[in-house]
Amino acid sequence: MRRFAASAALATLACGGSTPRGDPDLVDLAGVDPSIETEVRYAGSHNFVGEPIDGYGAPRCWLTHAAARALASAQSDLRTEGLGLHVFDCYRPQRAVDHFVRWASDASDRSTKAAYYPNVAKETLFAEGYIAERSGHSRGSTVDLTLVRKENGAPLDMGSPWDFFDPISHTGSPLVTPEQRSYRMRLRSVMQRHGFENYPKEWWHYTLRREPFPTRYRNVPIR
Repeated sequence: MRRFAASAALATLACGGSTPRGDPDLVDLAGVDPSIETEVRYAGSHNFVGEPIDGYGAPRCWLTHAAARALASAQSDLRTEGLGLHVFDCYRPQRAVDHFVRWASDASDRSTKAAYYPNVAKETLFAEGYIAERSGHSRGSTVDLTLVRKENGAPLDMGSPWDFFDPISHTGSPLVTPEQRSYRMRLRSVMQRHGFENYPKEWWHYTLRREPFPTRYRNVPIR
């Protein structure tokens, strides 16, 4: 997990955030709103593949300028409630998506099944919409995230972990408790107010409705 001190990024924030090398249409979220927590797990081994993912050379959150600004607005809104955003993934290079596809096609590798998809057959991950050959993340305006308490960084209990491939992770799943459902709805409400749309099969997955590059799938590595 990374928490950024606001004073460390004021100069960058004034000019709209730092531009990642290789793609001027993307910006580092840390320079736009350093108060948003990031935990980019695909840069390490704590993920459903069980190893660092191709294209994640650094644990950074890159987004289009429009998506980063909208996320910062949502963070400002949540601050009045004593809450904040905790981001797991942002822009995802196509090479990372290709890595997921290779993993999903390898039926012999089930080392992460118990932790990430205990009730779903690996062979059905494509058909059930958990893995795809193209991802909205590669367009730069999609983000995976949850809510935390600002006082201590503790995550709200959403009823299932991030990237848990299971019907319980569907945003409107009846399998969660009323409290867990209320937290999911709180996240959805603030994200919708700031221009994002939820993917119903993943309570953590949001895409900017008016994304600036709806057909452009990028492959620039994160570094």
